[in-house]
Amino acid sequence: MRKYFENDTQKSVCIESVPNFFWDLPNINIYLATVPDRMHHLDLGLFRYQIIFTCDILKLQHVNGNKLVEEVDRRLAAISRFPAIKIFSNGLQSIARLTANEYRSLMKVMIFVIDNLYDENNNEVDNFVNNDDLVKLYEYWNEMYILSRYEEFSESDLEKFNDAIHRWARMFVKAFKFVSPSNLKLPKLHSWVYHIIDSIRSYGAINGYTTETYESLYKYFVKIPYRISNKKDVEPQLLRTIKRQAISIRMSQHSVNPAKTPRTYSVDNKMQTGFARFISCLDSYLDLLDGFTIIGETRINIYGSVTLENGAIMRVTNRYHNKVWFSDIAISMDSEESNDYISDKGLCYGQALLLAEVLTDPPLNLALIQWYDFKSKRNPYLYGCLYLKLIELYNFVAIESIHGVVHIVPRFDKQNEYFVNKYIF
Repeated sequence: MRKYFENDTQKSVCIESVPNFFWDLPNINIYLATVPDRMHHLDLGLFRYQIIFTCDILKLQHVNGNKLVEEVDRRLAAISRFPAIKIFSNGLQSIARLTANEYRSLMKVMIFVIDNLYDENNNEVDNFVNNDDLVKLYEYWNEMYILSRYEEFSESDLEKFNDAIHRWARMFVKAFKFVSPSNLKLPKLHSWVYHIIDSIRSYGAINGYTTETYESLYKYFVKIPYRISNKKDVEPQLLRTIKRQAISIRMSQHSVNPAKTPRTYSVDNKMQTGFARFISCLDSYLDLLDGFTIIGETRINIYGSVTLENGAIMRVTNRYHNKVWFSDIAISMDSEESNDYISDKGLCYGQALLLAEVLTDPPLNLALIQWYDFKSKRNPYLYGCLYLKLIELYNFVAIESIHGVVHIVPRFDKQNEYFVNKYIF
């Protein structure tokens, strides 16, 4: 920075023509003393600005700009449920009150919320930002953020990370320079763009010196215990609460949880459709299998959820906390079948409609699946995500063949178009 100031080339790197007070102090490098912290620079800093500026832009893009912001809130509330994502059922509301974890939830879905949000500049609005450019900004952000979470960086990784930072920063400045009250004179922006790579070379991966871990510990071991105290003679109460937490953790580690008895579910609405298809296809499915016989009146148990081998919970229910939850899943294709289908590295996708245990000999654990297919065989990806459509094809799959639960998001204002969310980090 000092080199640019002394050479009078500040404008080429967008820095202010003001001398740095710390230059006159020997043996002090303020940038090494204030290492960029990912949580405050990104989650609570630059991404917060990006959301605020996006809302400001939407209000200027159209004569009914406020309706675009309302549409963002509607789309956020319509995002399908997934364990790693907070659902913003009331929209953004007060951005100032969002936590770092809530901002990270927004990162995972905003690209789908902004996609196809508004048309071209038919009203001749000044400083118009194309919808595609706004979507590209969020795509660049997610790529940069995923790279920032690497545990180790090689020199090639650093070059890739540096390119991602500058690609995002150029788009950020292009989109928001006219709506920023400070004309984007943001210390966190400057520090992130010009000093984070040097910090990684000096101190290693960002995960090693982020304050996120310590602030989480402070939350769980100080703030929460303080709130449940009577606010008098606090320290002994905090210590007792923390001691009880430590004891309960040790006991849970050494205890063996008894197996839960599966609970059957009543069948209605969408599950009823799945059940009807299940019954109509069961006989033909069993005929295809060798070694399975129906003994008398075969009993079928219907379940609302099942825990997969990787620990993920697959749900098929109309009422989970008063909302529907039909999990989207990835299915590992058999090596012999994979040549017959176009797959995503051996994975195909579907939506679970019904989970059942068929008490044959031996018993079967099955899921009835409605399949997704590629929306376009020629261009199967959009924004780096698989681009799918739901088709009228139903099959049984063994629960053991399910690779995991995935997050599939509808393309808003489009019929039967879906994205596989790859931004679950």
